[in-house]
Amino acid sequence: MSVDLNALKTPGPTITALTQPFWDAAAQGRLKIQHCEDCGKAVFYPRPICPHCWSKRLVWKEASGRGQLKSFSEVHNPGHPGWLPAAPYVVGLVELAEGPTMLSFILPGTRSPSVGDALLLAPTAIGGRVLSAFKSVETATEEKPQ
Repeated sequence: MSVDLNALKTPGPTITALTQPFWDAAAQGRLKIQHCEDCGKAVFYPRPICPHCWSKRLVWKEASGRGQLKSFSEVHNPGHPGWLPAAPYVVGLVELAEGPTMLSFILPGTRSPSVGDALLLAPTAIGGRVLSAFKSVETATEEKPQ
């Protein structure tokens, strides 16, 4: 992808008191998700009660940043014109190592994405803010200095 993602004119996320910890962590290049103090399960998307046991005892914890690609789509006709310079691009459902699934931007790699690909968090400046994008483990390994 040759486009500067940070220069895109895209709408930002809607930040609420409930989602603020997620977006604050994203701005710092980290991924935080909720965990239930009663049943111990990880929770994503942010919500006021645990979807597993209905407890209100949810706390924010750092996630590993590891996941697996469950499904993906190559977007050729974006829903917002601000994304047109980046098209085609890939969005995917990422099953986090902690259990929950999140929708995310998938950075291009050396090959086309495949369901089952191992992914790593790759915080990326998109439209003037840092977002929790992912890239394939294969691509991440290739970028490390020898």
